[in-house]
Amino acid sequence: MTILGLNAYHADSAACLIVDGKIVAAAEEERFRRIKHWAGLPTNAIDYCLHEGRLNLGDVDHIAINRQPRANMWRRLRFVLTHRPHPKLIAQKIKNIRSAASIQTALEQKYGMELKATVHHVEHHLAHLASAFFVSGFDEAACLSVDGFGDFASTAFGFGEGSALKIDNRVYFPHSLGIFYSALTQFIGFPHYGDEYKVMGLAPYGEPTLLDQLRDVVRLQTDGTFRLNLKYFRHHSDEVSYTWNDCAPEVGVLYRDALVDLLGEPRKPDEPLEQKHMDIARSAQTIYERAFFALLQALHEKHPSEHLALAGGCAMNSVANGKVYRRTPFKKMYLPAAAGDAGGAIGAAAYVNSELERSDRGRHDVDGRAGRPSERERASQRRNLKTASSLHFRLSNFSPYLGPESSEREIQLLLDRKDKEIVEAGCTLSFLAEEDLLRQTAQAIADGKVVGWFQGRMEWGPRALGNRSILADPRRADMKQILNAKIKRRESFRPFAPSILREAVAEWFEQDDDVPFMTEVFQVRARKGVMIPAVTHVDGTGRLQTVHKETNPRYYRLIEHFRDLTGIPVVLNTSFNENEPVVCSCDEALDCFLRTKMDVLVMGNFFLERKN
Repeated sequence: MTILGLNAYHADSAACLIVDGKIVAAAEEERFRRIKHWAGLPTNAIDYCLHEGRLNLGDVDHIAINRQPRANMWRRLRFVLTHRPHPKLIAQKIKNIRSAASIQTALEQKYGMELKATVHHVEHHLAHLASAFFVSGFDEAACLSVDGFGDFASTAFGFGEGSALKIDNRVYFPHSLGIFYSALTQFIGFPHYGDEYKVMGLAPYGEPTLLDQLRDVVRLQTDGTFRLNLKYFRHHSDEVSYTWNDCAPEVGVLYRDALVDLLGEPRKPDEPLEQKHMDIARSAQTIYERAFFALLQALHEKHPSEHLALAGGCAMNSVANGKVYRRTPFKKMYLPAAAGDAGGAIGAAAYVNSELERSDRGRHDVDGRAGRPSERERASQRRNLKTASSLHFRLSNFSPYLGPESSEREIQLLLDRKDKEIVEAGCTLSFLAEEDLLRQTAQAIADGKVVGWFQGRMEWGPRALGNRSILADPRRADMKQILNAKIKRRESFRPFAPSILREAVAEWFEQDDDVPFMTEVFQVRARKGVMIPAVTHVDGTGRLQTVHKETNPRYYRLIEHFRDLTGIPVVLNTSFNENEPVVCSCDEALDCFLRTKMDVLVMGNFFLERKN
């Protein structure tokens, strides 16, 4: 059975392919289009997934989309009648709903064929929850999805057990923690879609001096949910522009002048950051956390499980995530590698996969009609597949490396073709055996060099996890400045992340847990923070990635070599890019290396080093 999962006509458009219960491939469209957060129909990601599964679109049995245009229709109608939003806002929402509903037609037009696949629309938050629970390894778990909006809801509580997943409560439009955080992000002067992570990085420099004011903006309810004070927001009534088709997503101003009256003048993007902006960031993060943990307490009261499956765009708030064990009764948490809307592609496909497996056991299809597998479905079960990740894995065994890879021959041909440019850049090239490669790369990092590390299949999700990474020495206090001068050119307040051997976490951090996808921030032990200043933020924290031998043996061995040289089981890890999406192909990796001041590039077993 083959299932193509899609997040389309929304930010971070993406595709995934599940074959016989295994995730064969997954990728975000931005990596191919080279436009951050690209929104539209993810045809390049679809083509990649089909190629990886050795399929044509006509071979696919089911297509799962993480939108259900008919969801909450009565609530939508009631909202329009009672709030009378701007007609252009209504027209915009209708256009967006039609885009989601017309994906089948768009695919048929693009590929010039009539789809044989059954198309399933999975409600947005159900897809989010499925992206966490069905790949968590938990037998049962309380489930929470929190984001901006999807299918007229911003938050969903649920419970998963075995192959069943249900939602039993929601917070509906126009109330949204995601909208609150995005509005404050814009207010502080970060206007681009996806800039919320900058507020998280800025917050530790401030003080929570504006809590009283922001409590009036987000009002906590006795049942653990929240309400926005809508006098501060525009998203529910005015003509706020949203652009989601064939472009980088754009969102208009979300806040009203009432927020200016409350907090003072907003910062323009080109203005310097002042203490008041840092205080707003800290206060916004604090208010978000209070609402977030109230949701989790209410969820645990309803479903008193030790396990939590968490997803949605707000689940990328790694600062809050790192406090879950200290501030809630949950003992074990799973956050997917792509918690945001891209992850809805896997979530929708995983949900359909689960429903089909359940219905197959009852000799019925997802809609309850009697049936049996088609010949195409039976043929897919016999198809020989490449590497895949099972939907029922344990956390430490799951591989997020589901994207494209470059073969040794492709890299060799690229280097041959670019030989003149490589020589002119003052570089030497060598091909090294495994242990020599790891030893030489670890030595380069220990010598203070900046290393581009391009290996195997590209990561799924927004984080570089050791296959499309730039690596550096965490011991150097000046490494942040070096990286920004050589490559990244980003705001000085933003921290860099540590990749750490899994078994060393308890020694170096105050919490001990699996964090394979860089989704949580932990406090670095005080005596250790001074040893790794390049990855220790101003508040003594680090957004760590735990590196597991089972999922990335080469990266694990590299860090081991660095530990043997320095006594430090940690390397600085940042994404392999320069103000663009993370590199996907070896061509992009080499181009990034040549146009920046990176010292070393390692692609497969090829070791390229600048000598001047």
